[in-house]
Amino acid sequence: MNSNLTQAELAALQSPLSNDCRVLYLLGLRPDANSATTSSAPIDYKQLLNLLNGDDKEAPYQRGRQVNSLVRQLEQVGLVALPLELDLDHTINGKTLLLPLLSEPQSDFEQLHARHSAMSPNWTPNKALFEEMASLLGIIDKTFDDNEVGEFIAYWLGRPSSVFSEFQWTQKFANNIKRKRLASGYAPTKVVGTQQVKVAAGIEADDNARKLVEKYAATKKS
Repeated sequence: MNSNLTQAELAALQSPLSNDCRVLYLLGLRPDANSATTSSAPIDYKQLLNLLNGDDKEAPYQRGRQVNSLVRQLEQVGLVALPLELDLDHTINGKTLLLPLLSEPQSDFEQLHARHSAMSPNWTPNKALFEEMASLLGIIDKTFDDNEVGEFIAYWLGRPSSVFSEFQWTQKFANNIKRKRLASGYAPTKVVGTQQVKVAAGIEADDNARKLVEKYAATKKS
């Protein structure tokens, strides 16, 4: 792994973060990460708890959920992304995380790291980056509509102190879409694996037609 921090990592680490988060990322997650795949080594709660406690005799870190809380903060600034099958309300011990800023961005996206800003009413996600992030996160349905963008904008307009790069905003939007795809209220849907995917009208019509044909055939035989 490249020991030099990328410019994107430096920018994210300078965001409002606790020092414990920085320790977790720099000493706990990054050293053994694979720069080609941006995957961390399997999470080892015991090792990370020892790292975070250091020589503090009171050992304030005792449970895996405390590690998860720090990971959540790292996710919020774009330093960590969760594979689709993981969520921080459950254990991630033995699982791998994604460190999307670990590798230098491709030239197409490099400019998206240059400028940081708060959310604006006319913000739109970078489509090419969103599709790449969606693939990285394992999102099957990569479509999104104006309502989903509007909800995202409305949420972050209420948090004007949150300042991120265009890369990070699109990354956060991709994570938001991932959560929506896993939500029970996402409709119209068709289950593909563990995800709920929008179903095209043509597919629905074909399925309904097939059921009608099967019903008619069964009635005719009887």
